[in-house]
Amino acid sequence: MTPKNTICLWFDKDAQAAAHFYAATFPDSKVTAVFHAPSDFPDGGKEEDLLMVEFTVCGIPCIGLNGGPRFKQSEAFSF
Repeated sequence: MTPKNTICLWFDKDAQAAAHFYAATFPDSKVTAVFHAPSDFPDGGKEEDLLMVEFTVCGIPCIGLNGGPRFKQSEAFSF
């Protein structure tokens, strides 16, 4: 079965560490891509800061977004 959705998890700054944790913990899981900022950006972001990590957990595609502290993680999600 091909997944039709990608789960996006918002992190302050630890998306890559979380992705590696999930990949090491669950079967059929891996980190597939890492994206860095091409230049400085608002709210103090610097060139080469980690912005996003693509990974799979049990074959389900996920994105870890380093979105900063503005919004806290919660159980809520939406489509």
